[in-house]
Amino acid sequence: MHIVIMGCGRVGAALAQTLESQGHTIAVVDQDPTAFRRLGSSFGGRRVTGVGFDQDTLREAGIEEAGAFAAVSSGDNSNIIAARVARETFGVENVAARIYDPRRAEVYQRLGIPTVATVRWTADQMLRRLLPSGAEPLWRDPSGGVQLAEVHTSTAWVGHKISTLQDETGVRVAFLTRLGEAMLPTSRTVLQEGDLVHVMMHSDEVEKVEAAFAGGPEEAHA
Repeated sequence: MHIVIMGCGRVGAALAQTLESQGHTIAVVDQDPTAFRRLGSSFGGRRVTGVGFDQDTLREAGIEEAGAFAAVSSGDNSNIIAARVARETFGVENVAARIYDPRRAEVYQRLGIPTVATVRWTADQMLRRLLPSGAEPLWRDPSGGVQLAEVHTSTAWVGHKISTLQDETGVRVAFLTRLGEAMLPTSRTVLQEGDLVHVMMHSDEVEKVEAAFAGGPEEAHA
């Protein structure tokens, strides 16, 4: 796939290098030509100097044959304008924009532009580490009835199978993060100390699920 990235800061450069290593062709757009130094000498994609929402600049970057567009510059307005141009003018199917203002992110999300709310995401991640219980969900379906969340798990569950955890609490374990790596557990997977457990659950059962995870198998069974 050909992918166009607007913004060659640390995020844009890392994204470009990762996608190129996966075999995609990449074009990076930035107003500052010195920013391309972050890409390194091994980067084989296009470096396009210009405004990321300018149609001629986007054409130079190959937007007309692109399968995806990422707007990750430092400006919210620029990112959302560029994302809309990519989708609405050039018909790029996979588009995402980084937004710092969480209130704007919610508005643009409702307009159909997938956004990554950087500040909100970082704040939520910190909350999950500082206050393991009661953190914001990672994902919620449009109706709000089902959500994906990381749930603080008591060490009393360590050594028990994931199937036991699911049976006793009534949730579906979506994935685990173990030693910094995500993994899809099977019914035979045994919970280890330090595992982060991410579950799918009904939104009206969050408190019940958190209590069961915090209490351990005996309390959950009771």
